[in-house]
Amino acid sequence: MSSPKKCSPNCEFFRCGQKALQFRGGKAYCRFADDLCSGANCKFTICLRNKLLPDGTCALTIKRLSAASEIPPEKAVKGFKVKGKLKQRLGEEEVF
Repeated sequence: MSSPKKCSPNCEFFRCGQKALQFRGGKAYCRFADDLCSGANCKFTICLRNKLLPDGTCALTIKRLSAASEIPPEKAVKGFKVKGKLKQRLGEEEVF
């Protein structure tokens, strides 16, 4: 998973919307177009994992960026006061 890759008919999650995909001699062949399957460029391409991006790239090959972000103190949720039966059940007047 070094770089994003285009969707290919060899992927286990690749399906043809026309059900016209056939493998002949190790190559993907489209019976609908009577030609080799173009994979990511075909408008009938379906990904079973719903990871096909509009440009034909497979989202399974893209690395995620994990941003460790902390909530600033001014946006942090502060406690709020409760009334009535909820106050009786919790036994506290302020909930965090």
